[in-house]
Amino acid sequence: MTLIEPGLSVRDGFAEGPLADAALSRAARAAQLLDDLQEQAPVLTDAQLRDGVHRVLRRYSQGHPPAGHVDSYTALIRRGVRIEWSVPDRLPCA
Repeated sequence: MTLIEPGLSVRDGFAEGPLADAALSRAARAAQLLDDLQEQAPVLTDAQLRDGVHRVLRRYSQGHPPAGHVDSYTALIRRGVRIEWSVPDRLPCA
């Protein structure tokens, strides 16, 4: 096991610890929000959909997502393309 920083270590190529757990939890919540948003998309205005996508990506990345990503996801959802966001059980490390 390699200690990266307090709360984060790597074992067998996977991150472990409270920070890794928080990242996985954040990703799972963002995936659930994205699923919910895609279900609601037909009744949302373009601005509401774009705002929802922005909030999902912001939750996932914990920062401002690039406008191009927000616009791309919004356009895909508006065209009816289903975005599947799978979340692994463990956080792989490079």
